[in-house]
Formats: sequence, C-alpha cells, structure tokens
Amino acid sequence: MRPRLPAEIRDYEPADEPSWLRCRVLGFLATNYYDDVWQTKRRADLELVALDDGEVAGVLDVSVPGAEATIDNVVVHPDHQGRGIATALLEEALRRLERCGVRTLDAWTREDKPALDWYARNGFEEASRYLHVHASAEEIDTVLIARHGLVAAGAFLHARIEREAEMRQRFERVYVCRRMVRAL
Repeated sequence: MRPRLPAEIRDYEPADEPSWLRCRVLGFLATNYYDDVWQTKRRADLELVALDDGEVAGVLDVSVPGAEATIDNVVVHPDHQGRGIATALLEEALRRLERCGVRTLDAWTREDKPALDWYARNGFEEASRYLHVHASAEEIDTVLIARHGLVAAGAFLHARIEREAEMRQRFERVYVCRRMVRAL
C-alpha cells in the first residue's frame, strides 16, 4: 500500500513563505545541512510546494540557467517523510523542465544516506565530489591568519577530495559534497 500523497502540488506563492521556511528548517534538522538556516526564502526559477492541510509539507526549488538545471532545495517536513512527497515534487518538476528543453538536472548533497538513496532511486548518478570543511574558532587558527583587525570565529571551506583523510584528522566537521546528475 503506497503512503498517502499530499493533497496538492503547486507553484510556490509568497504567502507560503512562513510554512516553507518551517518545512525547510525542520526537514534539514536531522541532516548534515542542519545549520543551513534561512530567514527568508531565496528565489529560484521553478518553485514547487506540496501542501497537506494548507501547510507546506515539501519543497522543491530549481534554478534553470539553460539546458542544465540545478535543484537548490528538496526537503520534506519530518512529519510527512516516507510518503513519496519528494518524488512527487520531482516528477512534476521533470515534466516542466523537459517542456522547457532542459537536458540535465543536477543537485549537490552531502553524506546523508537517505538523500543519497533517494537520488539513486530517482535516476541520479554521482558525477563529482569535493569536501565541505567547517572549521571552528579553535580549528581556524591552524589554517587562516586574519588581517585588518579581524578575528576569525570559524569558517566554511572547500577542499579537494584527495585530502579527505587529512581534513578529517584536522577538523571535526568534514562532509563529502557530491554532485548528483540525471539526464532528462
């Protein structure tokens, strides 16, 4: 028996913003993106929401600069996960993107197994990877010298994947960031 899908999938509307933000924050809370908090929604070319009882249960935002599009956000509120909402949002986005002549869709994600499994189930393959390194105030002193009276309180850094062992030894928070790609 398939889980109950949302009552409605439609374009994002400005009035959805408070519910959209709650969905995004709570959906990312149990992932490696737990601290990627926004106070306002950022615009995308394709913005879809899944509603359940008038509240945003899932979101999918896609930037479409040309024949290659990128998923900016795909997240489902924890109370609604496991119901096929993200897949239903993706299916609607794919229908629209194909009509616009988009040939590939990509997304960047970290090491979260549920996300990686979802991308694989939906026809995405890993195309490249690099490291996201979050250096704390204590760790940053080992790699950065601040100038002009500035004191580094922490940093978000990128590193080559070949340096993963070294980065994991030096920093507490290191994630493999993967580019997942699907041909349309």
